[in-house]
Amino acid sequence: MEWFNVGKIVNTHGIRGEVRVMSRTDFPEERFAIGNKLGLFTVGAKKPIMVKVASHRTHKNFNLLSFEGYPTINDVEAFKEGYLKIAEHDLGDLEEDAFYHHEILGCLVVSVEGEEIGKVTEILETGANDVWEVTPATGKKHYIPYIEDVVKEVDIDEKKITIDVLDGLLS
Repeated sequence: MEWFNVGKIVNTHGIRGEVRVMSRTDFPEERFAIGNKLGLFTVGAKKPIMVKVASHRTHKNFNLLSFEGYPTINDVEAFKEGYLKIAEHDLGDLEEDAFYHHEILGCLVVSVEGEEIGKVTEILETGANDVWEVTPATGKKHYIPYIEDVVKEVDIDEKKITIDVLDGLLS
């Protein structure tokens, strides 16, 4: 089974079993909803501890979570630096022209003329739109904005993305 990261536990919070989580998901309300089950991968663990969200609230730039059966700071101390993940079958469907990062990473990027540009190696979230870091076989990396004027076709099954190379885009 494949697991996908939705947050990292960076610390405990208070004495009542809350943990401070840096969210790695665009859907924190859904992923951290009370009653939702998550896989907790502690440092060095190959298999997750399955936890059920007992409470969720935001505080500053963090999500504060507590889990059923872990009521005190002593119960969650060992969770620090662990990752909260969801199973592949728990991924929901996205709206059209929206993709999960794992679907885009590794895709081959080609121009509309058929010229191979490179593979997507990183996704940068800028706020306005995502920017895809594309690494060619040789040469420097390119940064492709995920906007309609540039990205013409995304074929997840073929792991291929077709772009219109606008003037100055690859310089």
